[in-house]
Amino acid sequence: MTTNGNGLTQLEAVLFDLDGTLVDSTALILACYRHTMRTHLGTVPPDDAWLEGFGTPLEQQIARFARSPEEAAAMMATYRAYQQEHHDAAVRPFPGVPETLRALAARGLKLAVVTSKHKALALHGLEICGLGAWLPLCIAPEDVARPKPHPEPVERALACLGVPGDRALFVGDSPHDVAAGRAAGVRTAVALWGPFPRQAFANEPPDLWLGQPEDLLTLVDAAPVSS
Repeated sequence: MTTNGNGLTQLEAVLFDLDGTLVDSTALILACYRHTMRTHLGTVPPDDAWLEGFGTPLEQQIARFARSPEEAAAMMATYRAYQQEHHDAAVRPFPGVPETLRALAARGLKLAVVTSKHKALALHGLEICGLGAWLPLCIAPEDVARPKPHPEPVERALACLGVPGDRALFVGDSPHDVAAGRAAGVRTAVALWGPFPRQAFANEPPDLWLGQPEDLLTLVDAAPVSS
């Protein structure tokens, strides 16, 4: 774990992105993307083209490739059908995530998910990965007018938890997560076990780098926790 010199004080809440942070679903997401592009475009752009928008809602992702609104709707249907078929067998929590969430909750911290995935699927993923018990609040695109990287989803989570921004940490895996957290006035941490390398954050550096989920416990134990 490394920092940019920004320690945490009086921490009350930890917010998490879902895909690539808590749940290892990158392989499934890229498989859905490739299947959708091959079906509708007859070719598959490089994976990096999809990863550029990783962390934003699927509708925004698809719109970057579709040639018409009608094609976008068809591509969405194809993507979701493939995702539905393969989701449960393909997603799993990252090693150390369940234990870390359990320990954070035991320390009295409020925990929540802030995701760009549709809410029903996000909640289902949390349940099949055995994480739902520690994450009672999930803010999804349906809950806000402006999804990440806009700060509104993070701000909505803070409001629901009753926690000010300076007493929260947002953990994500993409530059969009860092941008949303910073704009909402919370400290940010990047999960380096996700799909993005450190250099992807050159223009959007976080306050903290986490090499493994357990680093969060070291961080929390080194900071005073608000009662």
